[in-house]
Amino acid sequence: MKFTKFGKALLMGALSAGVVVSLTSCVESYAVGYLYVTGTVTAQSSGEGIVSGFSIDHNTGRLTAIHGLPVASGGANPVRAVLLTGSRFLYVLNRGTSSNPSGSADCTTQYPCANANITEFAVGANGILSAQGTFYTQGLNPFRLFADSSGNFLYALDHDAPDNTQCSLALGKGVNACGDISVFKIDNTTGRLSLVQNAQVTAANGTPLSYFPVPANPVDFAFASGSLITLSGTASTNFPYTGGSLVFPYAYSAVTGQLTVSQNSSQPLGIGAGTALVYTGGYLYVLDNEPLTVNGITASSQILPYTLGSGGALQAQVGGPVPDDVTLSNPIVMLIESKGNWAYVANQGNNTGTSGNAQSGIAGYVVDKTTKELTTLPGEPFGSGAGPQCIVEDPSNQFIYTANYNDSTVTGRMLDLNSGELNNLTGGSSFALTGPPTWCLMDGRTN
Repeated sequence: MKFTKFGKALLMGALSAGVVVSLTSCVESYAVGYLYVTGTVTAQSSGEGIVSGFSIDHNTGRLTAIHGLPVASGGANPVRAVLLTGSRFLYVLNRGTSSNPSGSADCTTQYPCANANITEFAVGANGILSAQGTFYTQGLNPFRLFADSSGNFLYALDHDAPDNTQCSLALGKGVNACGDISVFKIDNTTGRLSLVQNAQVTAANGTPLSYFPVPANPVDFAFASGSLITLSGTASTNFPYTGGSLVFPYAYSAVTGQLTVSQNSSQPLGIGAGTALVYTGGYLYVLDNEPLTVNGITASSQILPYTLGSGGALQAQVGGPVPDDVTLSNPIVMLIESKGNWAYVANQGNNTGTSGNAQSGIAGYVVDKTTKELTTLPGEPFGSGAGPQCIVEDPSNQFIYTANYNDSTVTGRMLDLNSGELNNLTGGSSFALTGPPTWCLMDGRTN
């Protein structure tokens, strides 16, 4: 078949248009990563929570639900989730429900959370999750979970140790109450967990402890430069726990997963309302929900930056505490974006009501590349939904998301790489969830 010059031109034009349409279609459908969100709403008659999942559009940051999700979380009240390096296995920590016959939701040593567990999921094609197994911590009332950077060990923080008579063995004479850390070895092939015994402490009957004691009333914990640091404080039965006032360090072995007491004493921080520990950019930040006055201006909460010295001892950064945004309160998690230029702190606010809570939002800071000092970022605070629980950055470093408990939403923001501002997404920044979320995490693997 022969074509005239005009016919050839038409054919080439049609082919070019087809290529453009094809390329445009590919770009629009490109998922840069998956966002997983745990939630407390029941997924089935058993009363389990759920895990929702969304693909992230590379161009717009908008979210699309992953087919087949949400799935049941494996237990009631999921509060944390961990995705291993390589994105093969995801673990959900389910707190369970209070065993108090009076109907109180508080979990205590007398009436601990019943049916608490860690549920393992395999991550399949297109981000789908399939449950693999269930594992249990050694203490009572678990509420925090993370893996080491190698993906070989998983650590769970229990608010209450299983046996307070053993607390003094690791924490010193006279200590009669404590929390604990349960340590698990992760099978790299199956993802299954096996308990790591405490090789440093032997119980009175001559057997190794199956857990690692930490000071009573733990609030949070974090890896920091070869140490595992626990934030503890005043007695609290209401979850989420607050009142952090001191830290306790363990030395950490990346080979065995063992925790070894590096200094046999806690370090007071001079605060009384610590809410979280965050280790990022070489610094350990303590988030504290109590006032700080700087230059005559009082903020309702603050950020305390530290470096780590010998034995995991905290050393205050030059410049001291940094005030939170004066319009926000109750900071619960902090993110330094991938380039290390800006830091963002998600504030829950103290109001537990519905959307419109003026004390919820994201405080923004410029990070000094030399000193790591934080200074207020122009244009902050940035909006979130009501009561954010977490803050994450997408794998392409374009978008930042919070999952918001009080209005059951995910809020997405576009990161301005020149100014650090967080702008609304094109077409809308709020995405509805099925019930209140409790945690979120990002997966960069999309196949």
